[in-house]
Amino acid sequence: MFNLVPFRGGNVERRRDPWDMNSIFESFFKDSLFPAFYSNSGQMRVDIKENEHNYIVEAELPGIKKDEINVDIDENVLTISVKRNEETKEEKENYIRRERQFSSMTRSFAVENIVPEKATAKFENGILSINLPKKEEKGYKRNKINIE
Repeated sequence: MFNLVPFRGGNVERRRDPWDMNSIFESFFKDSLFPAFYSNSGQMRVDIKENEHNYIVEAELPGIKKDEINVDIDENVLTISVKRNEETKEEKENYIRRERQFSSMTRSFAVENIVPEKATAKFENGILSINLPKKEEKGYKRNKINIE
């Protein structure tokens, strides 16, 4: 069966206290009725596929450079993170314009029954593909015993 589980903000989903004002405002502004306050633009889109021998994780990272991506597996947690640090500097006769922007995204998945040493990744055309080989299941042979 499928054994990859996404983390929500790095925390396990817990029941919220109805009187906790922080959680009330947080969930209020994350509501889809308020797209001006909340958008998923800072979150990478990830597809996970499974075949007989592998899990394939594909993350959409348009406009990202390969050296801005970090992928690692630590104690059964696959983490994909992106850090960008951009600076624009423009000087003309009458003015100087200088802008800086820093952004980061992270997604983590609980992974079980994989061989982390054999995992591979490829980044091409804004798509990061991670191949996670499954551990070979020890097949149990079922033997029928004839009754005499």
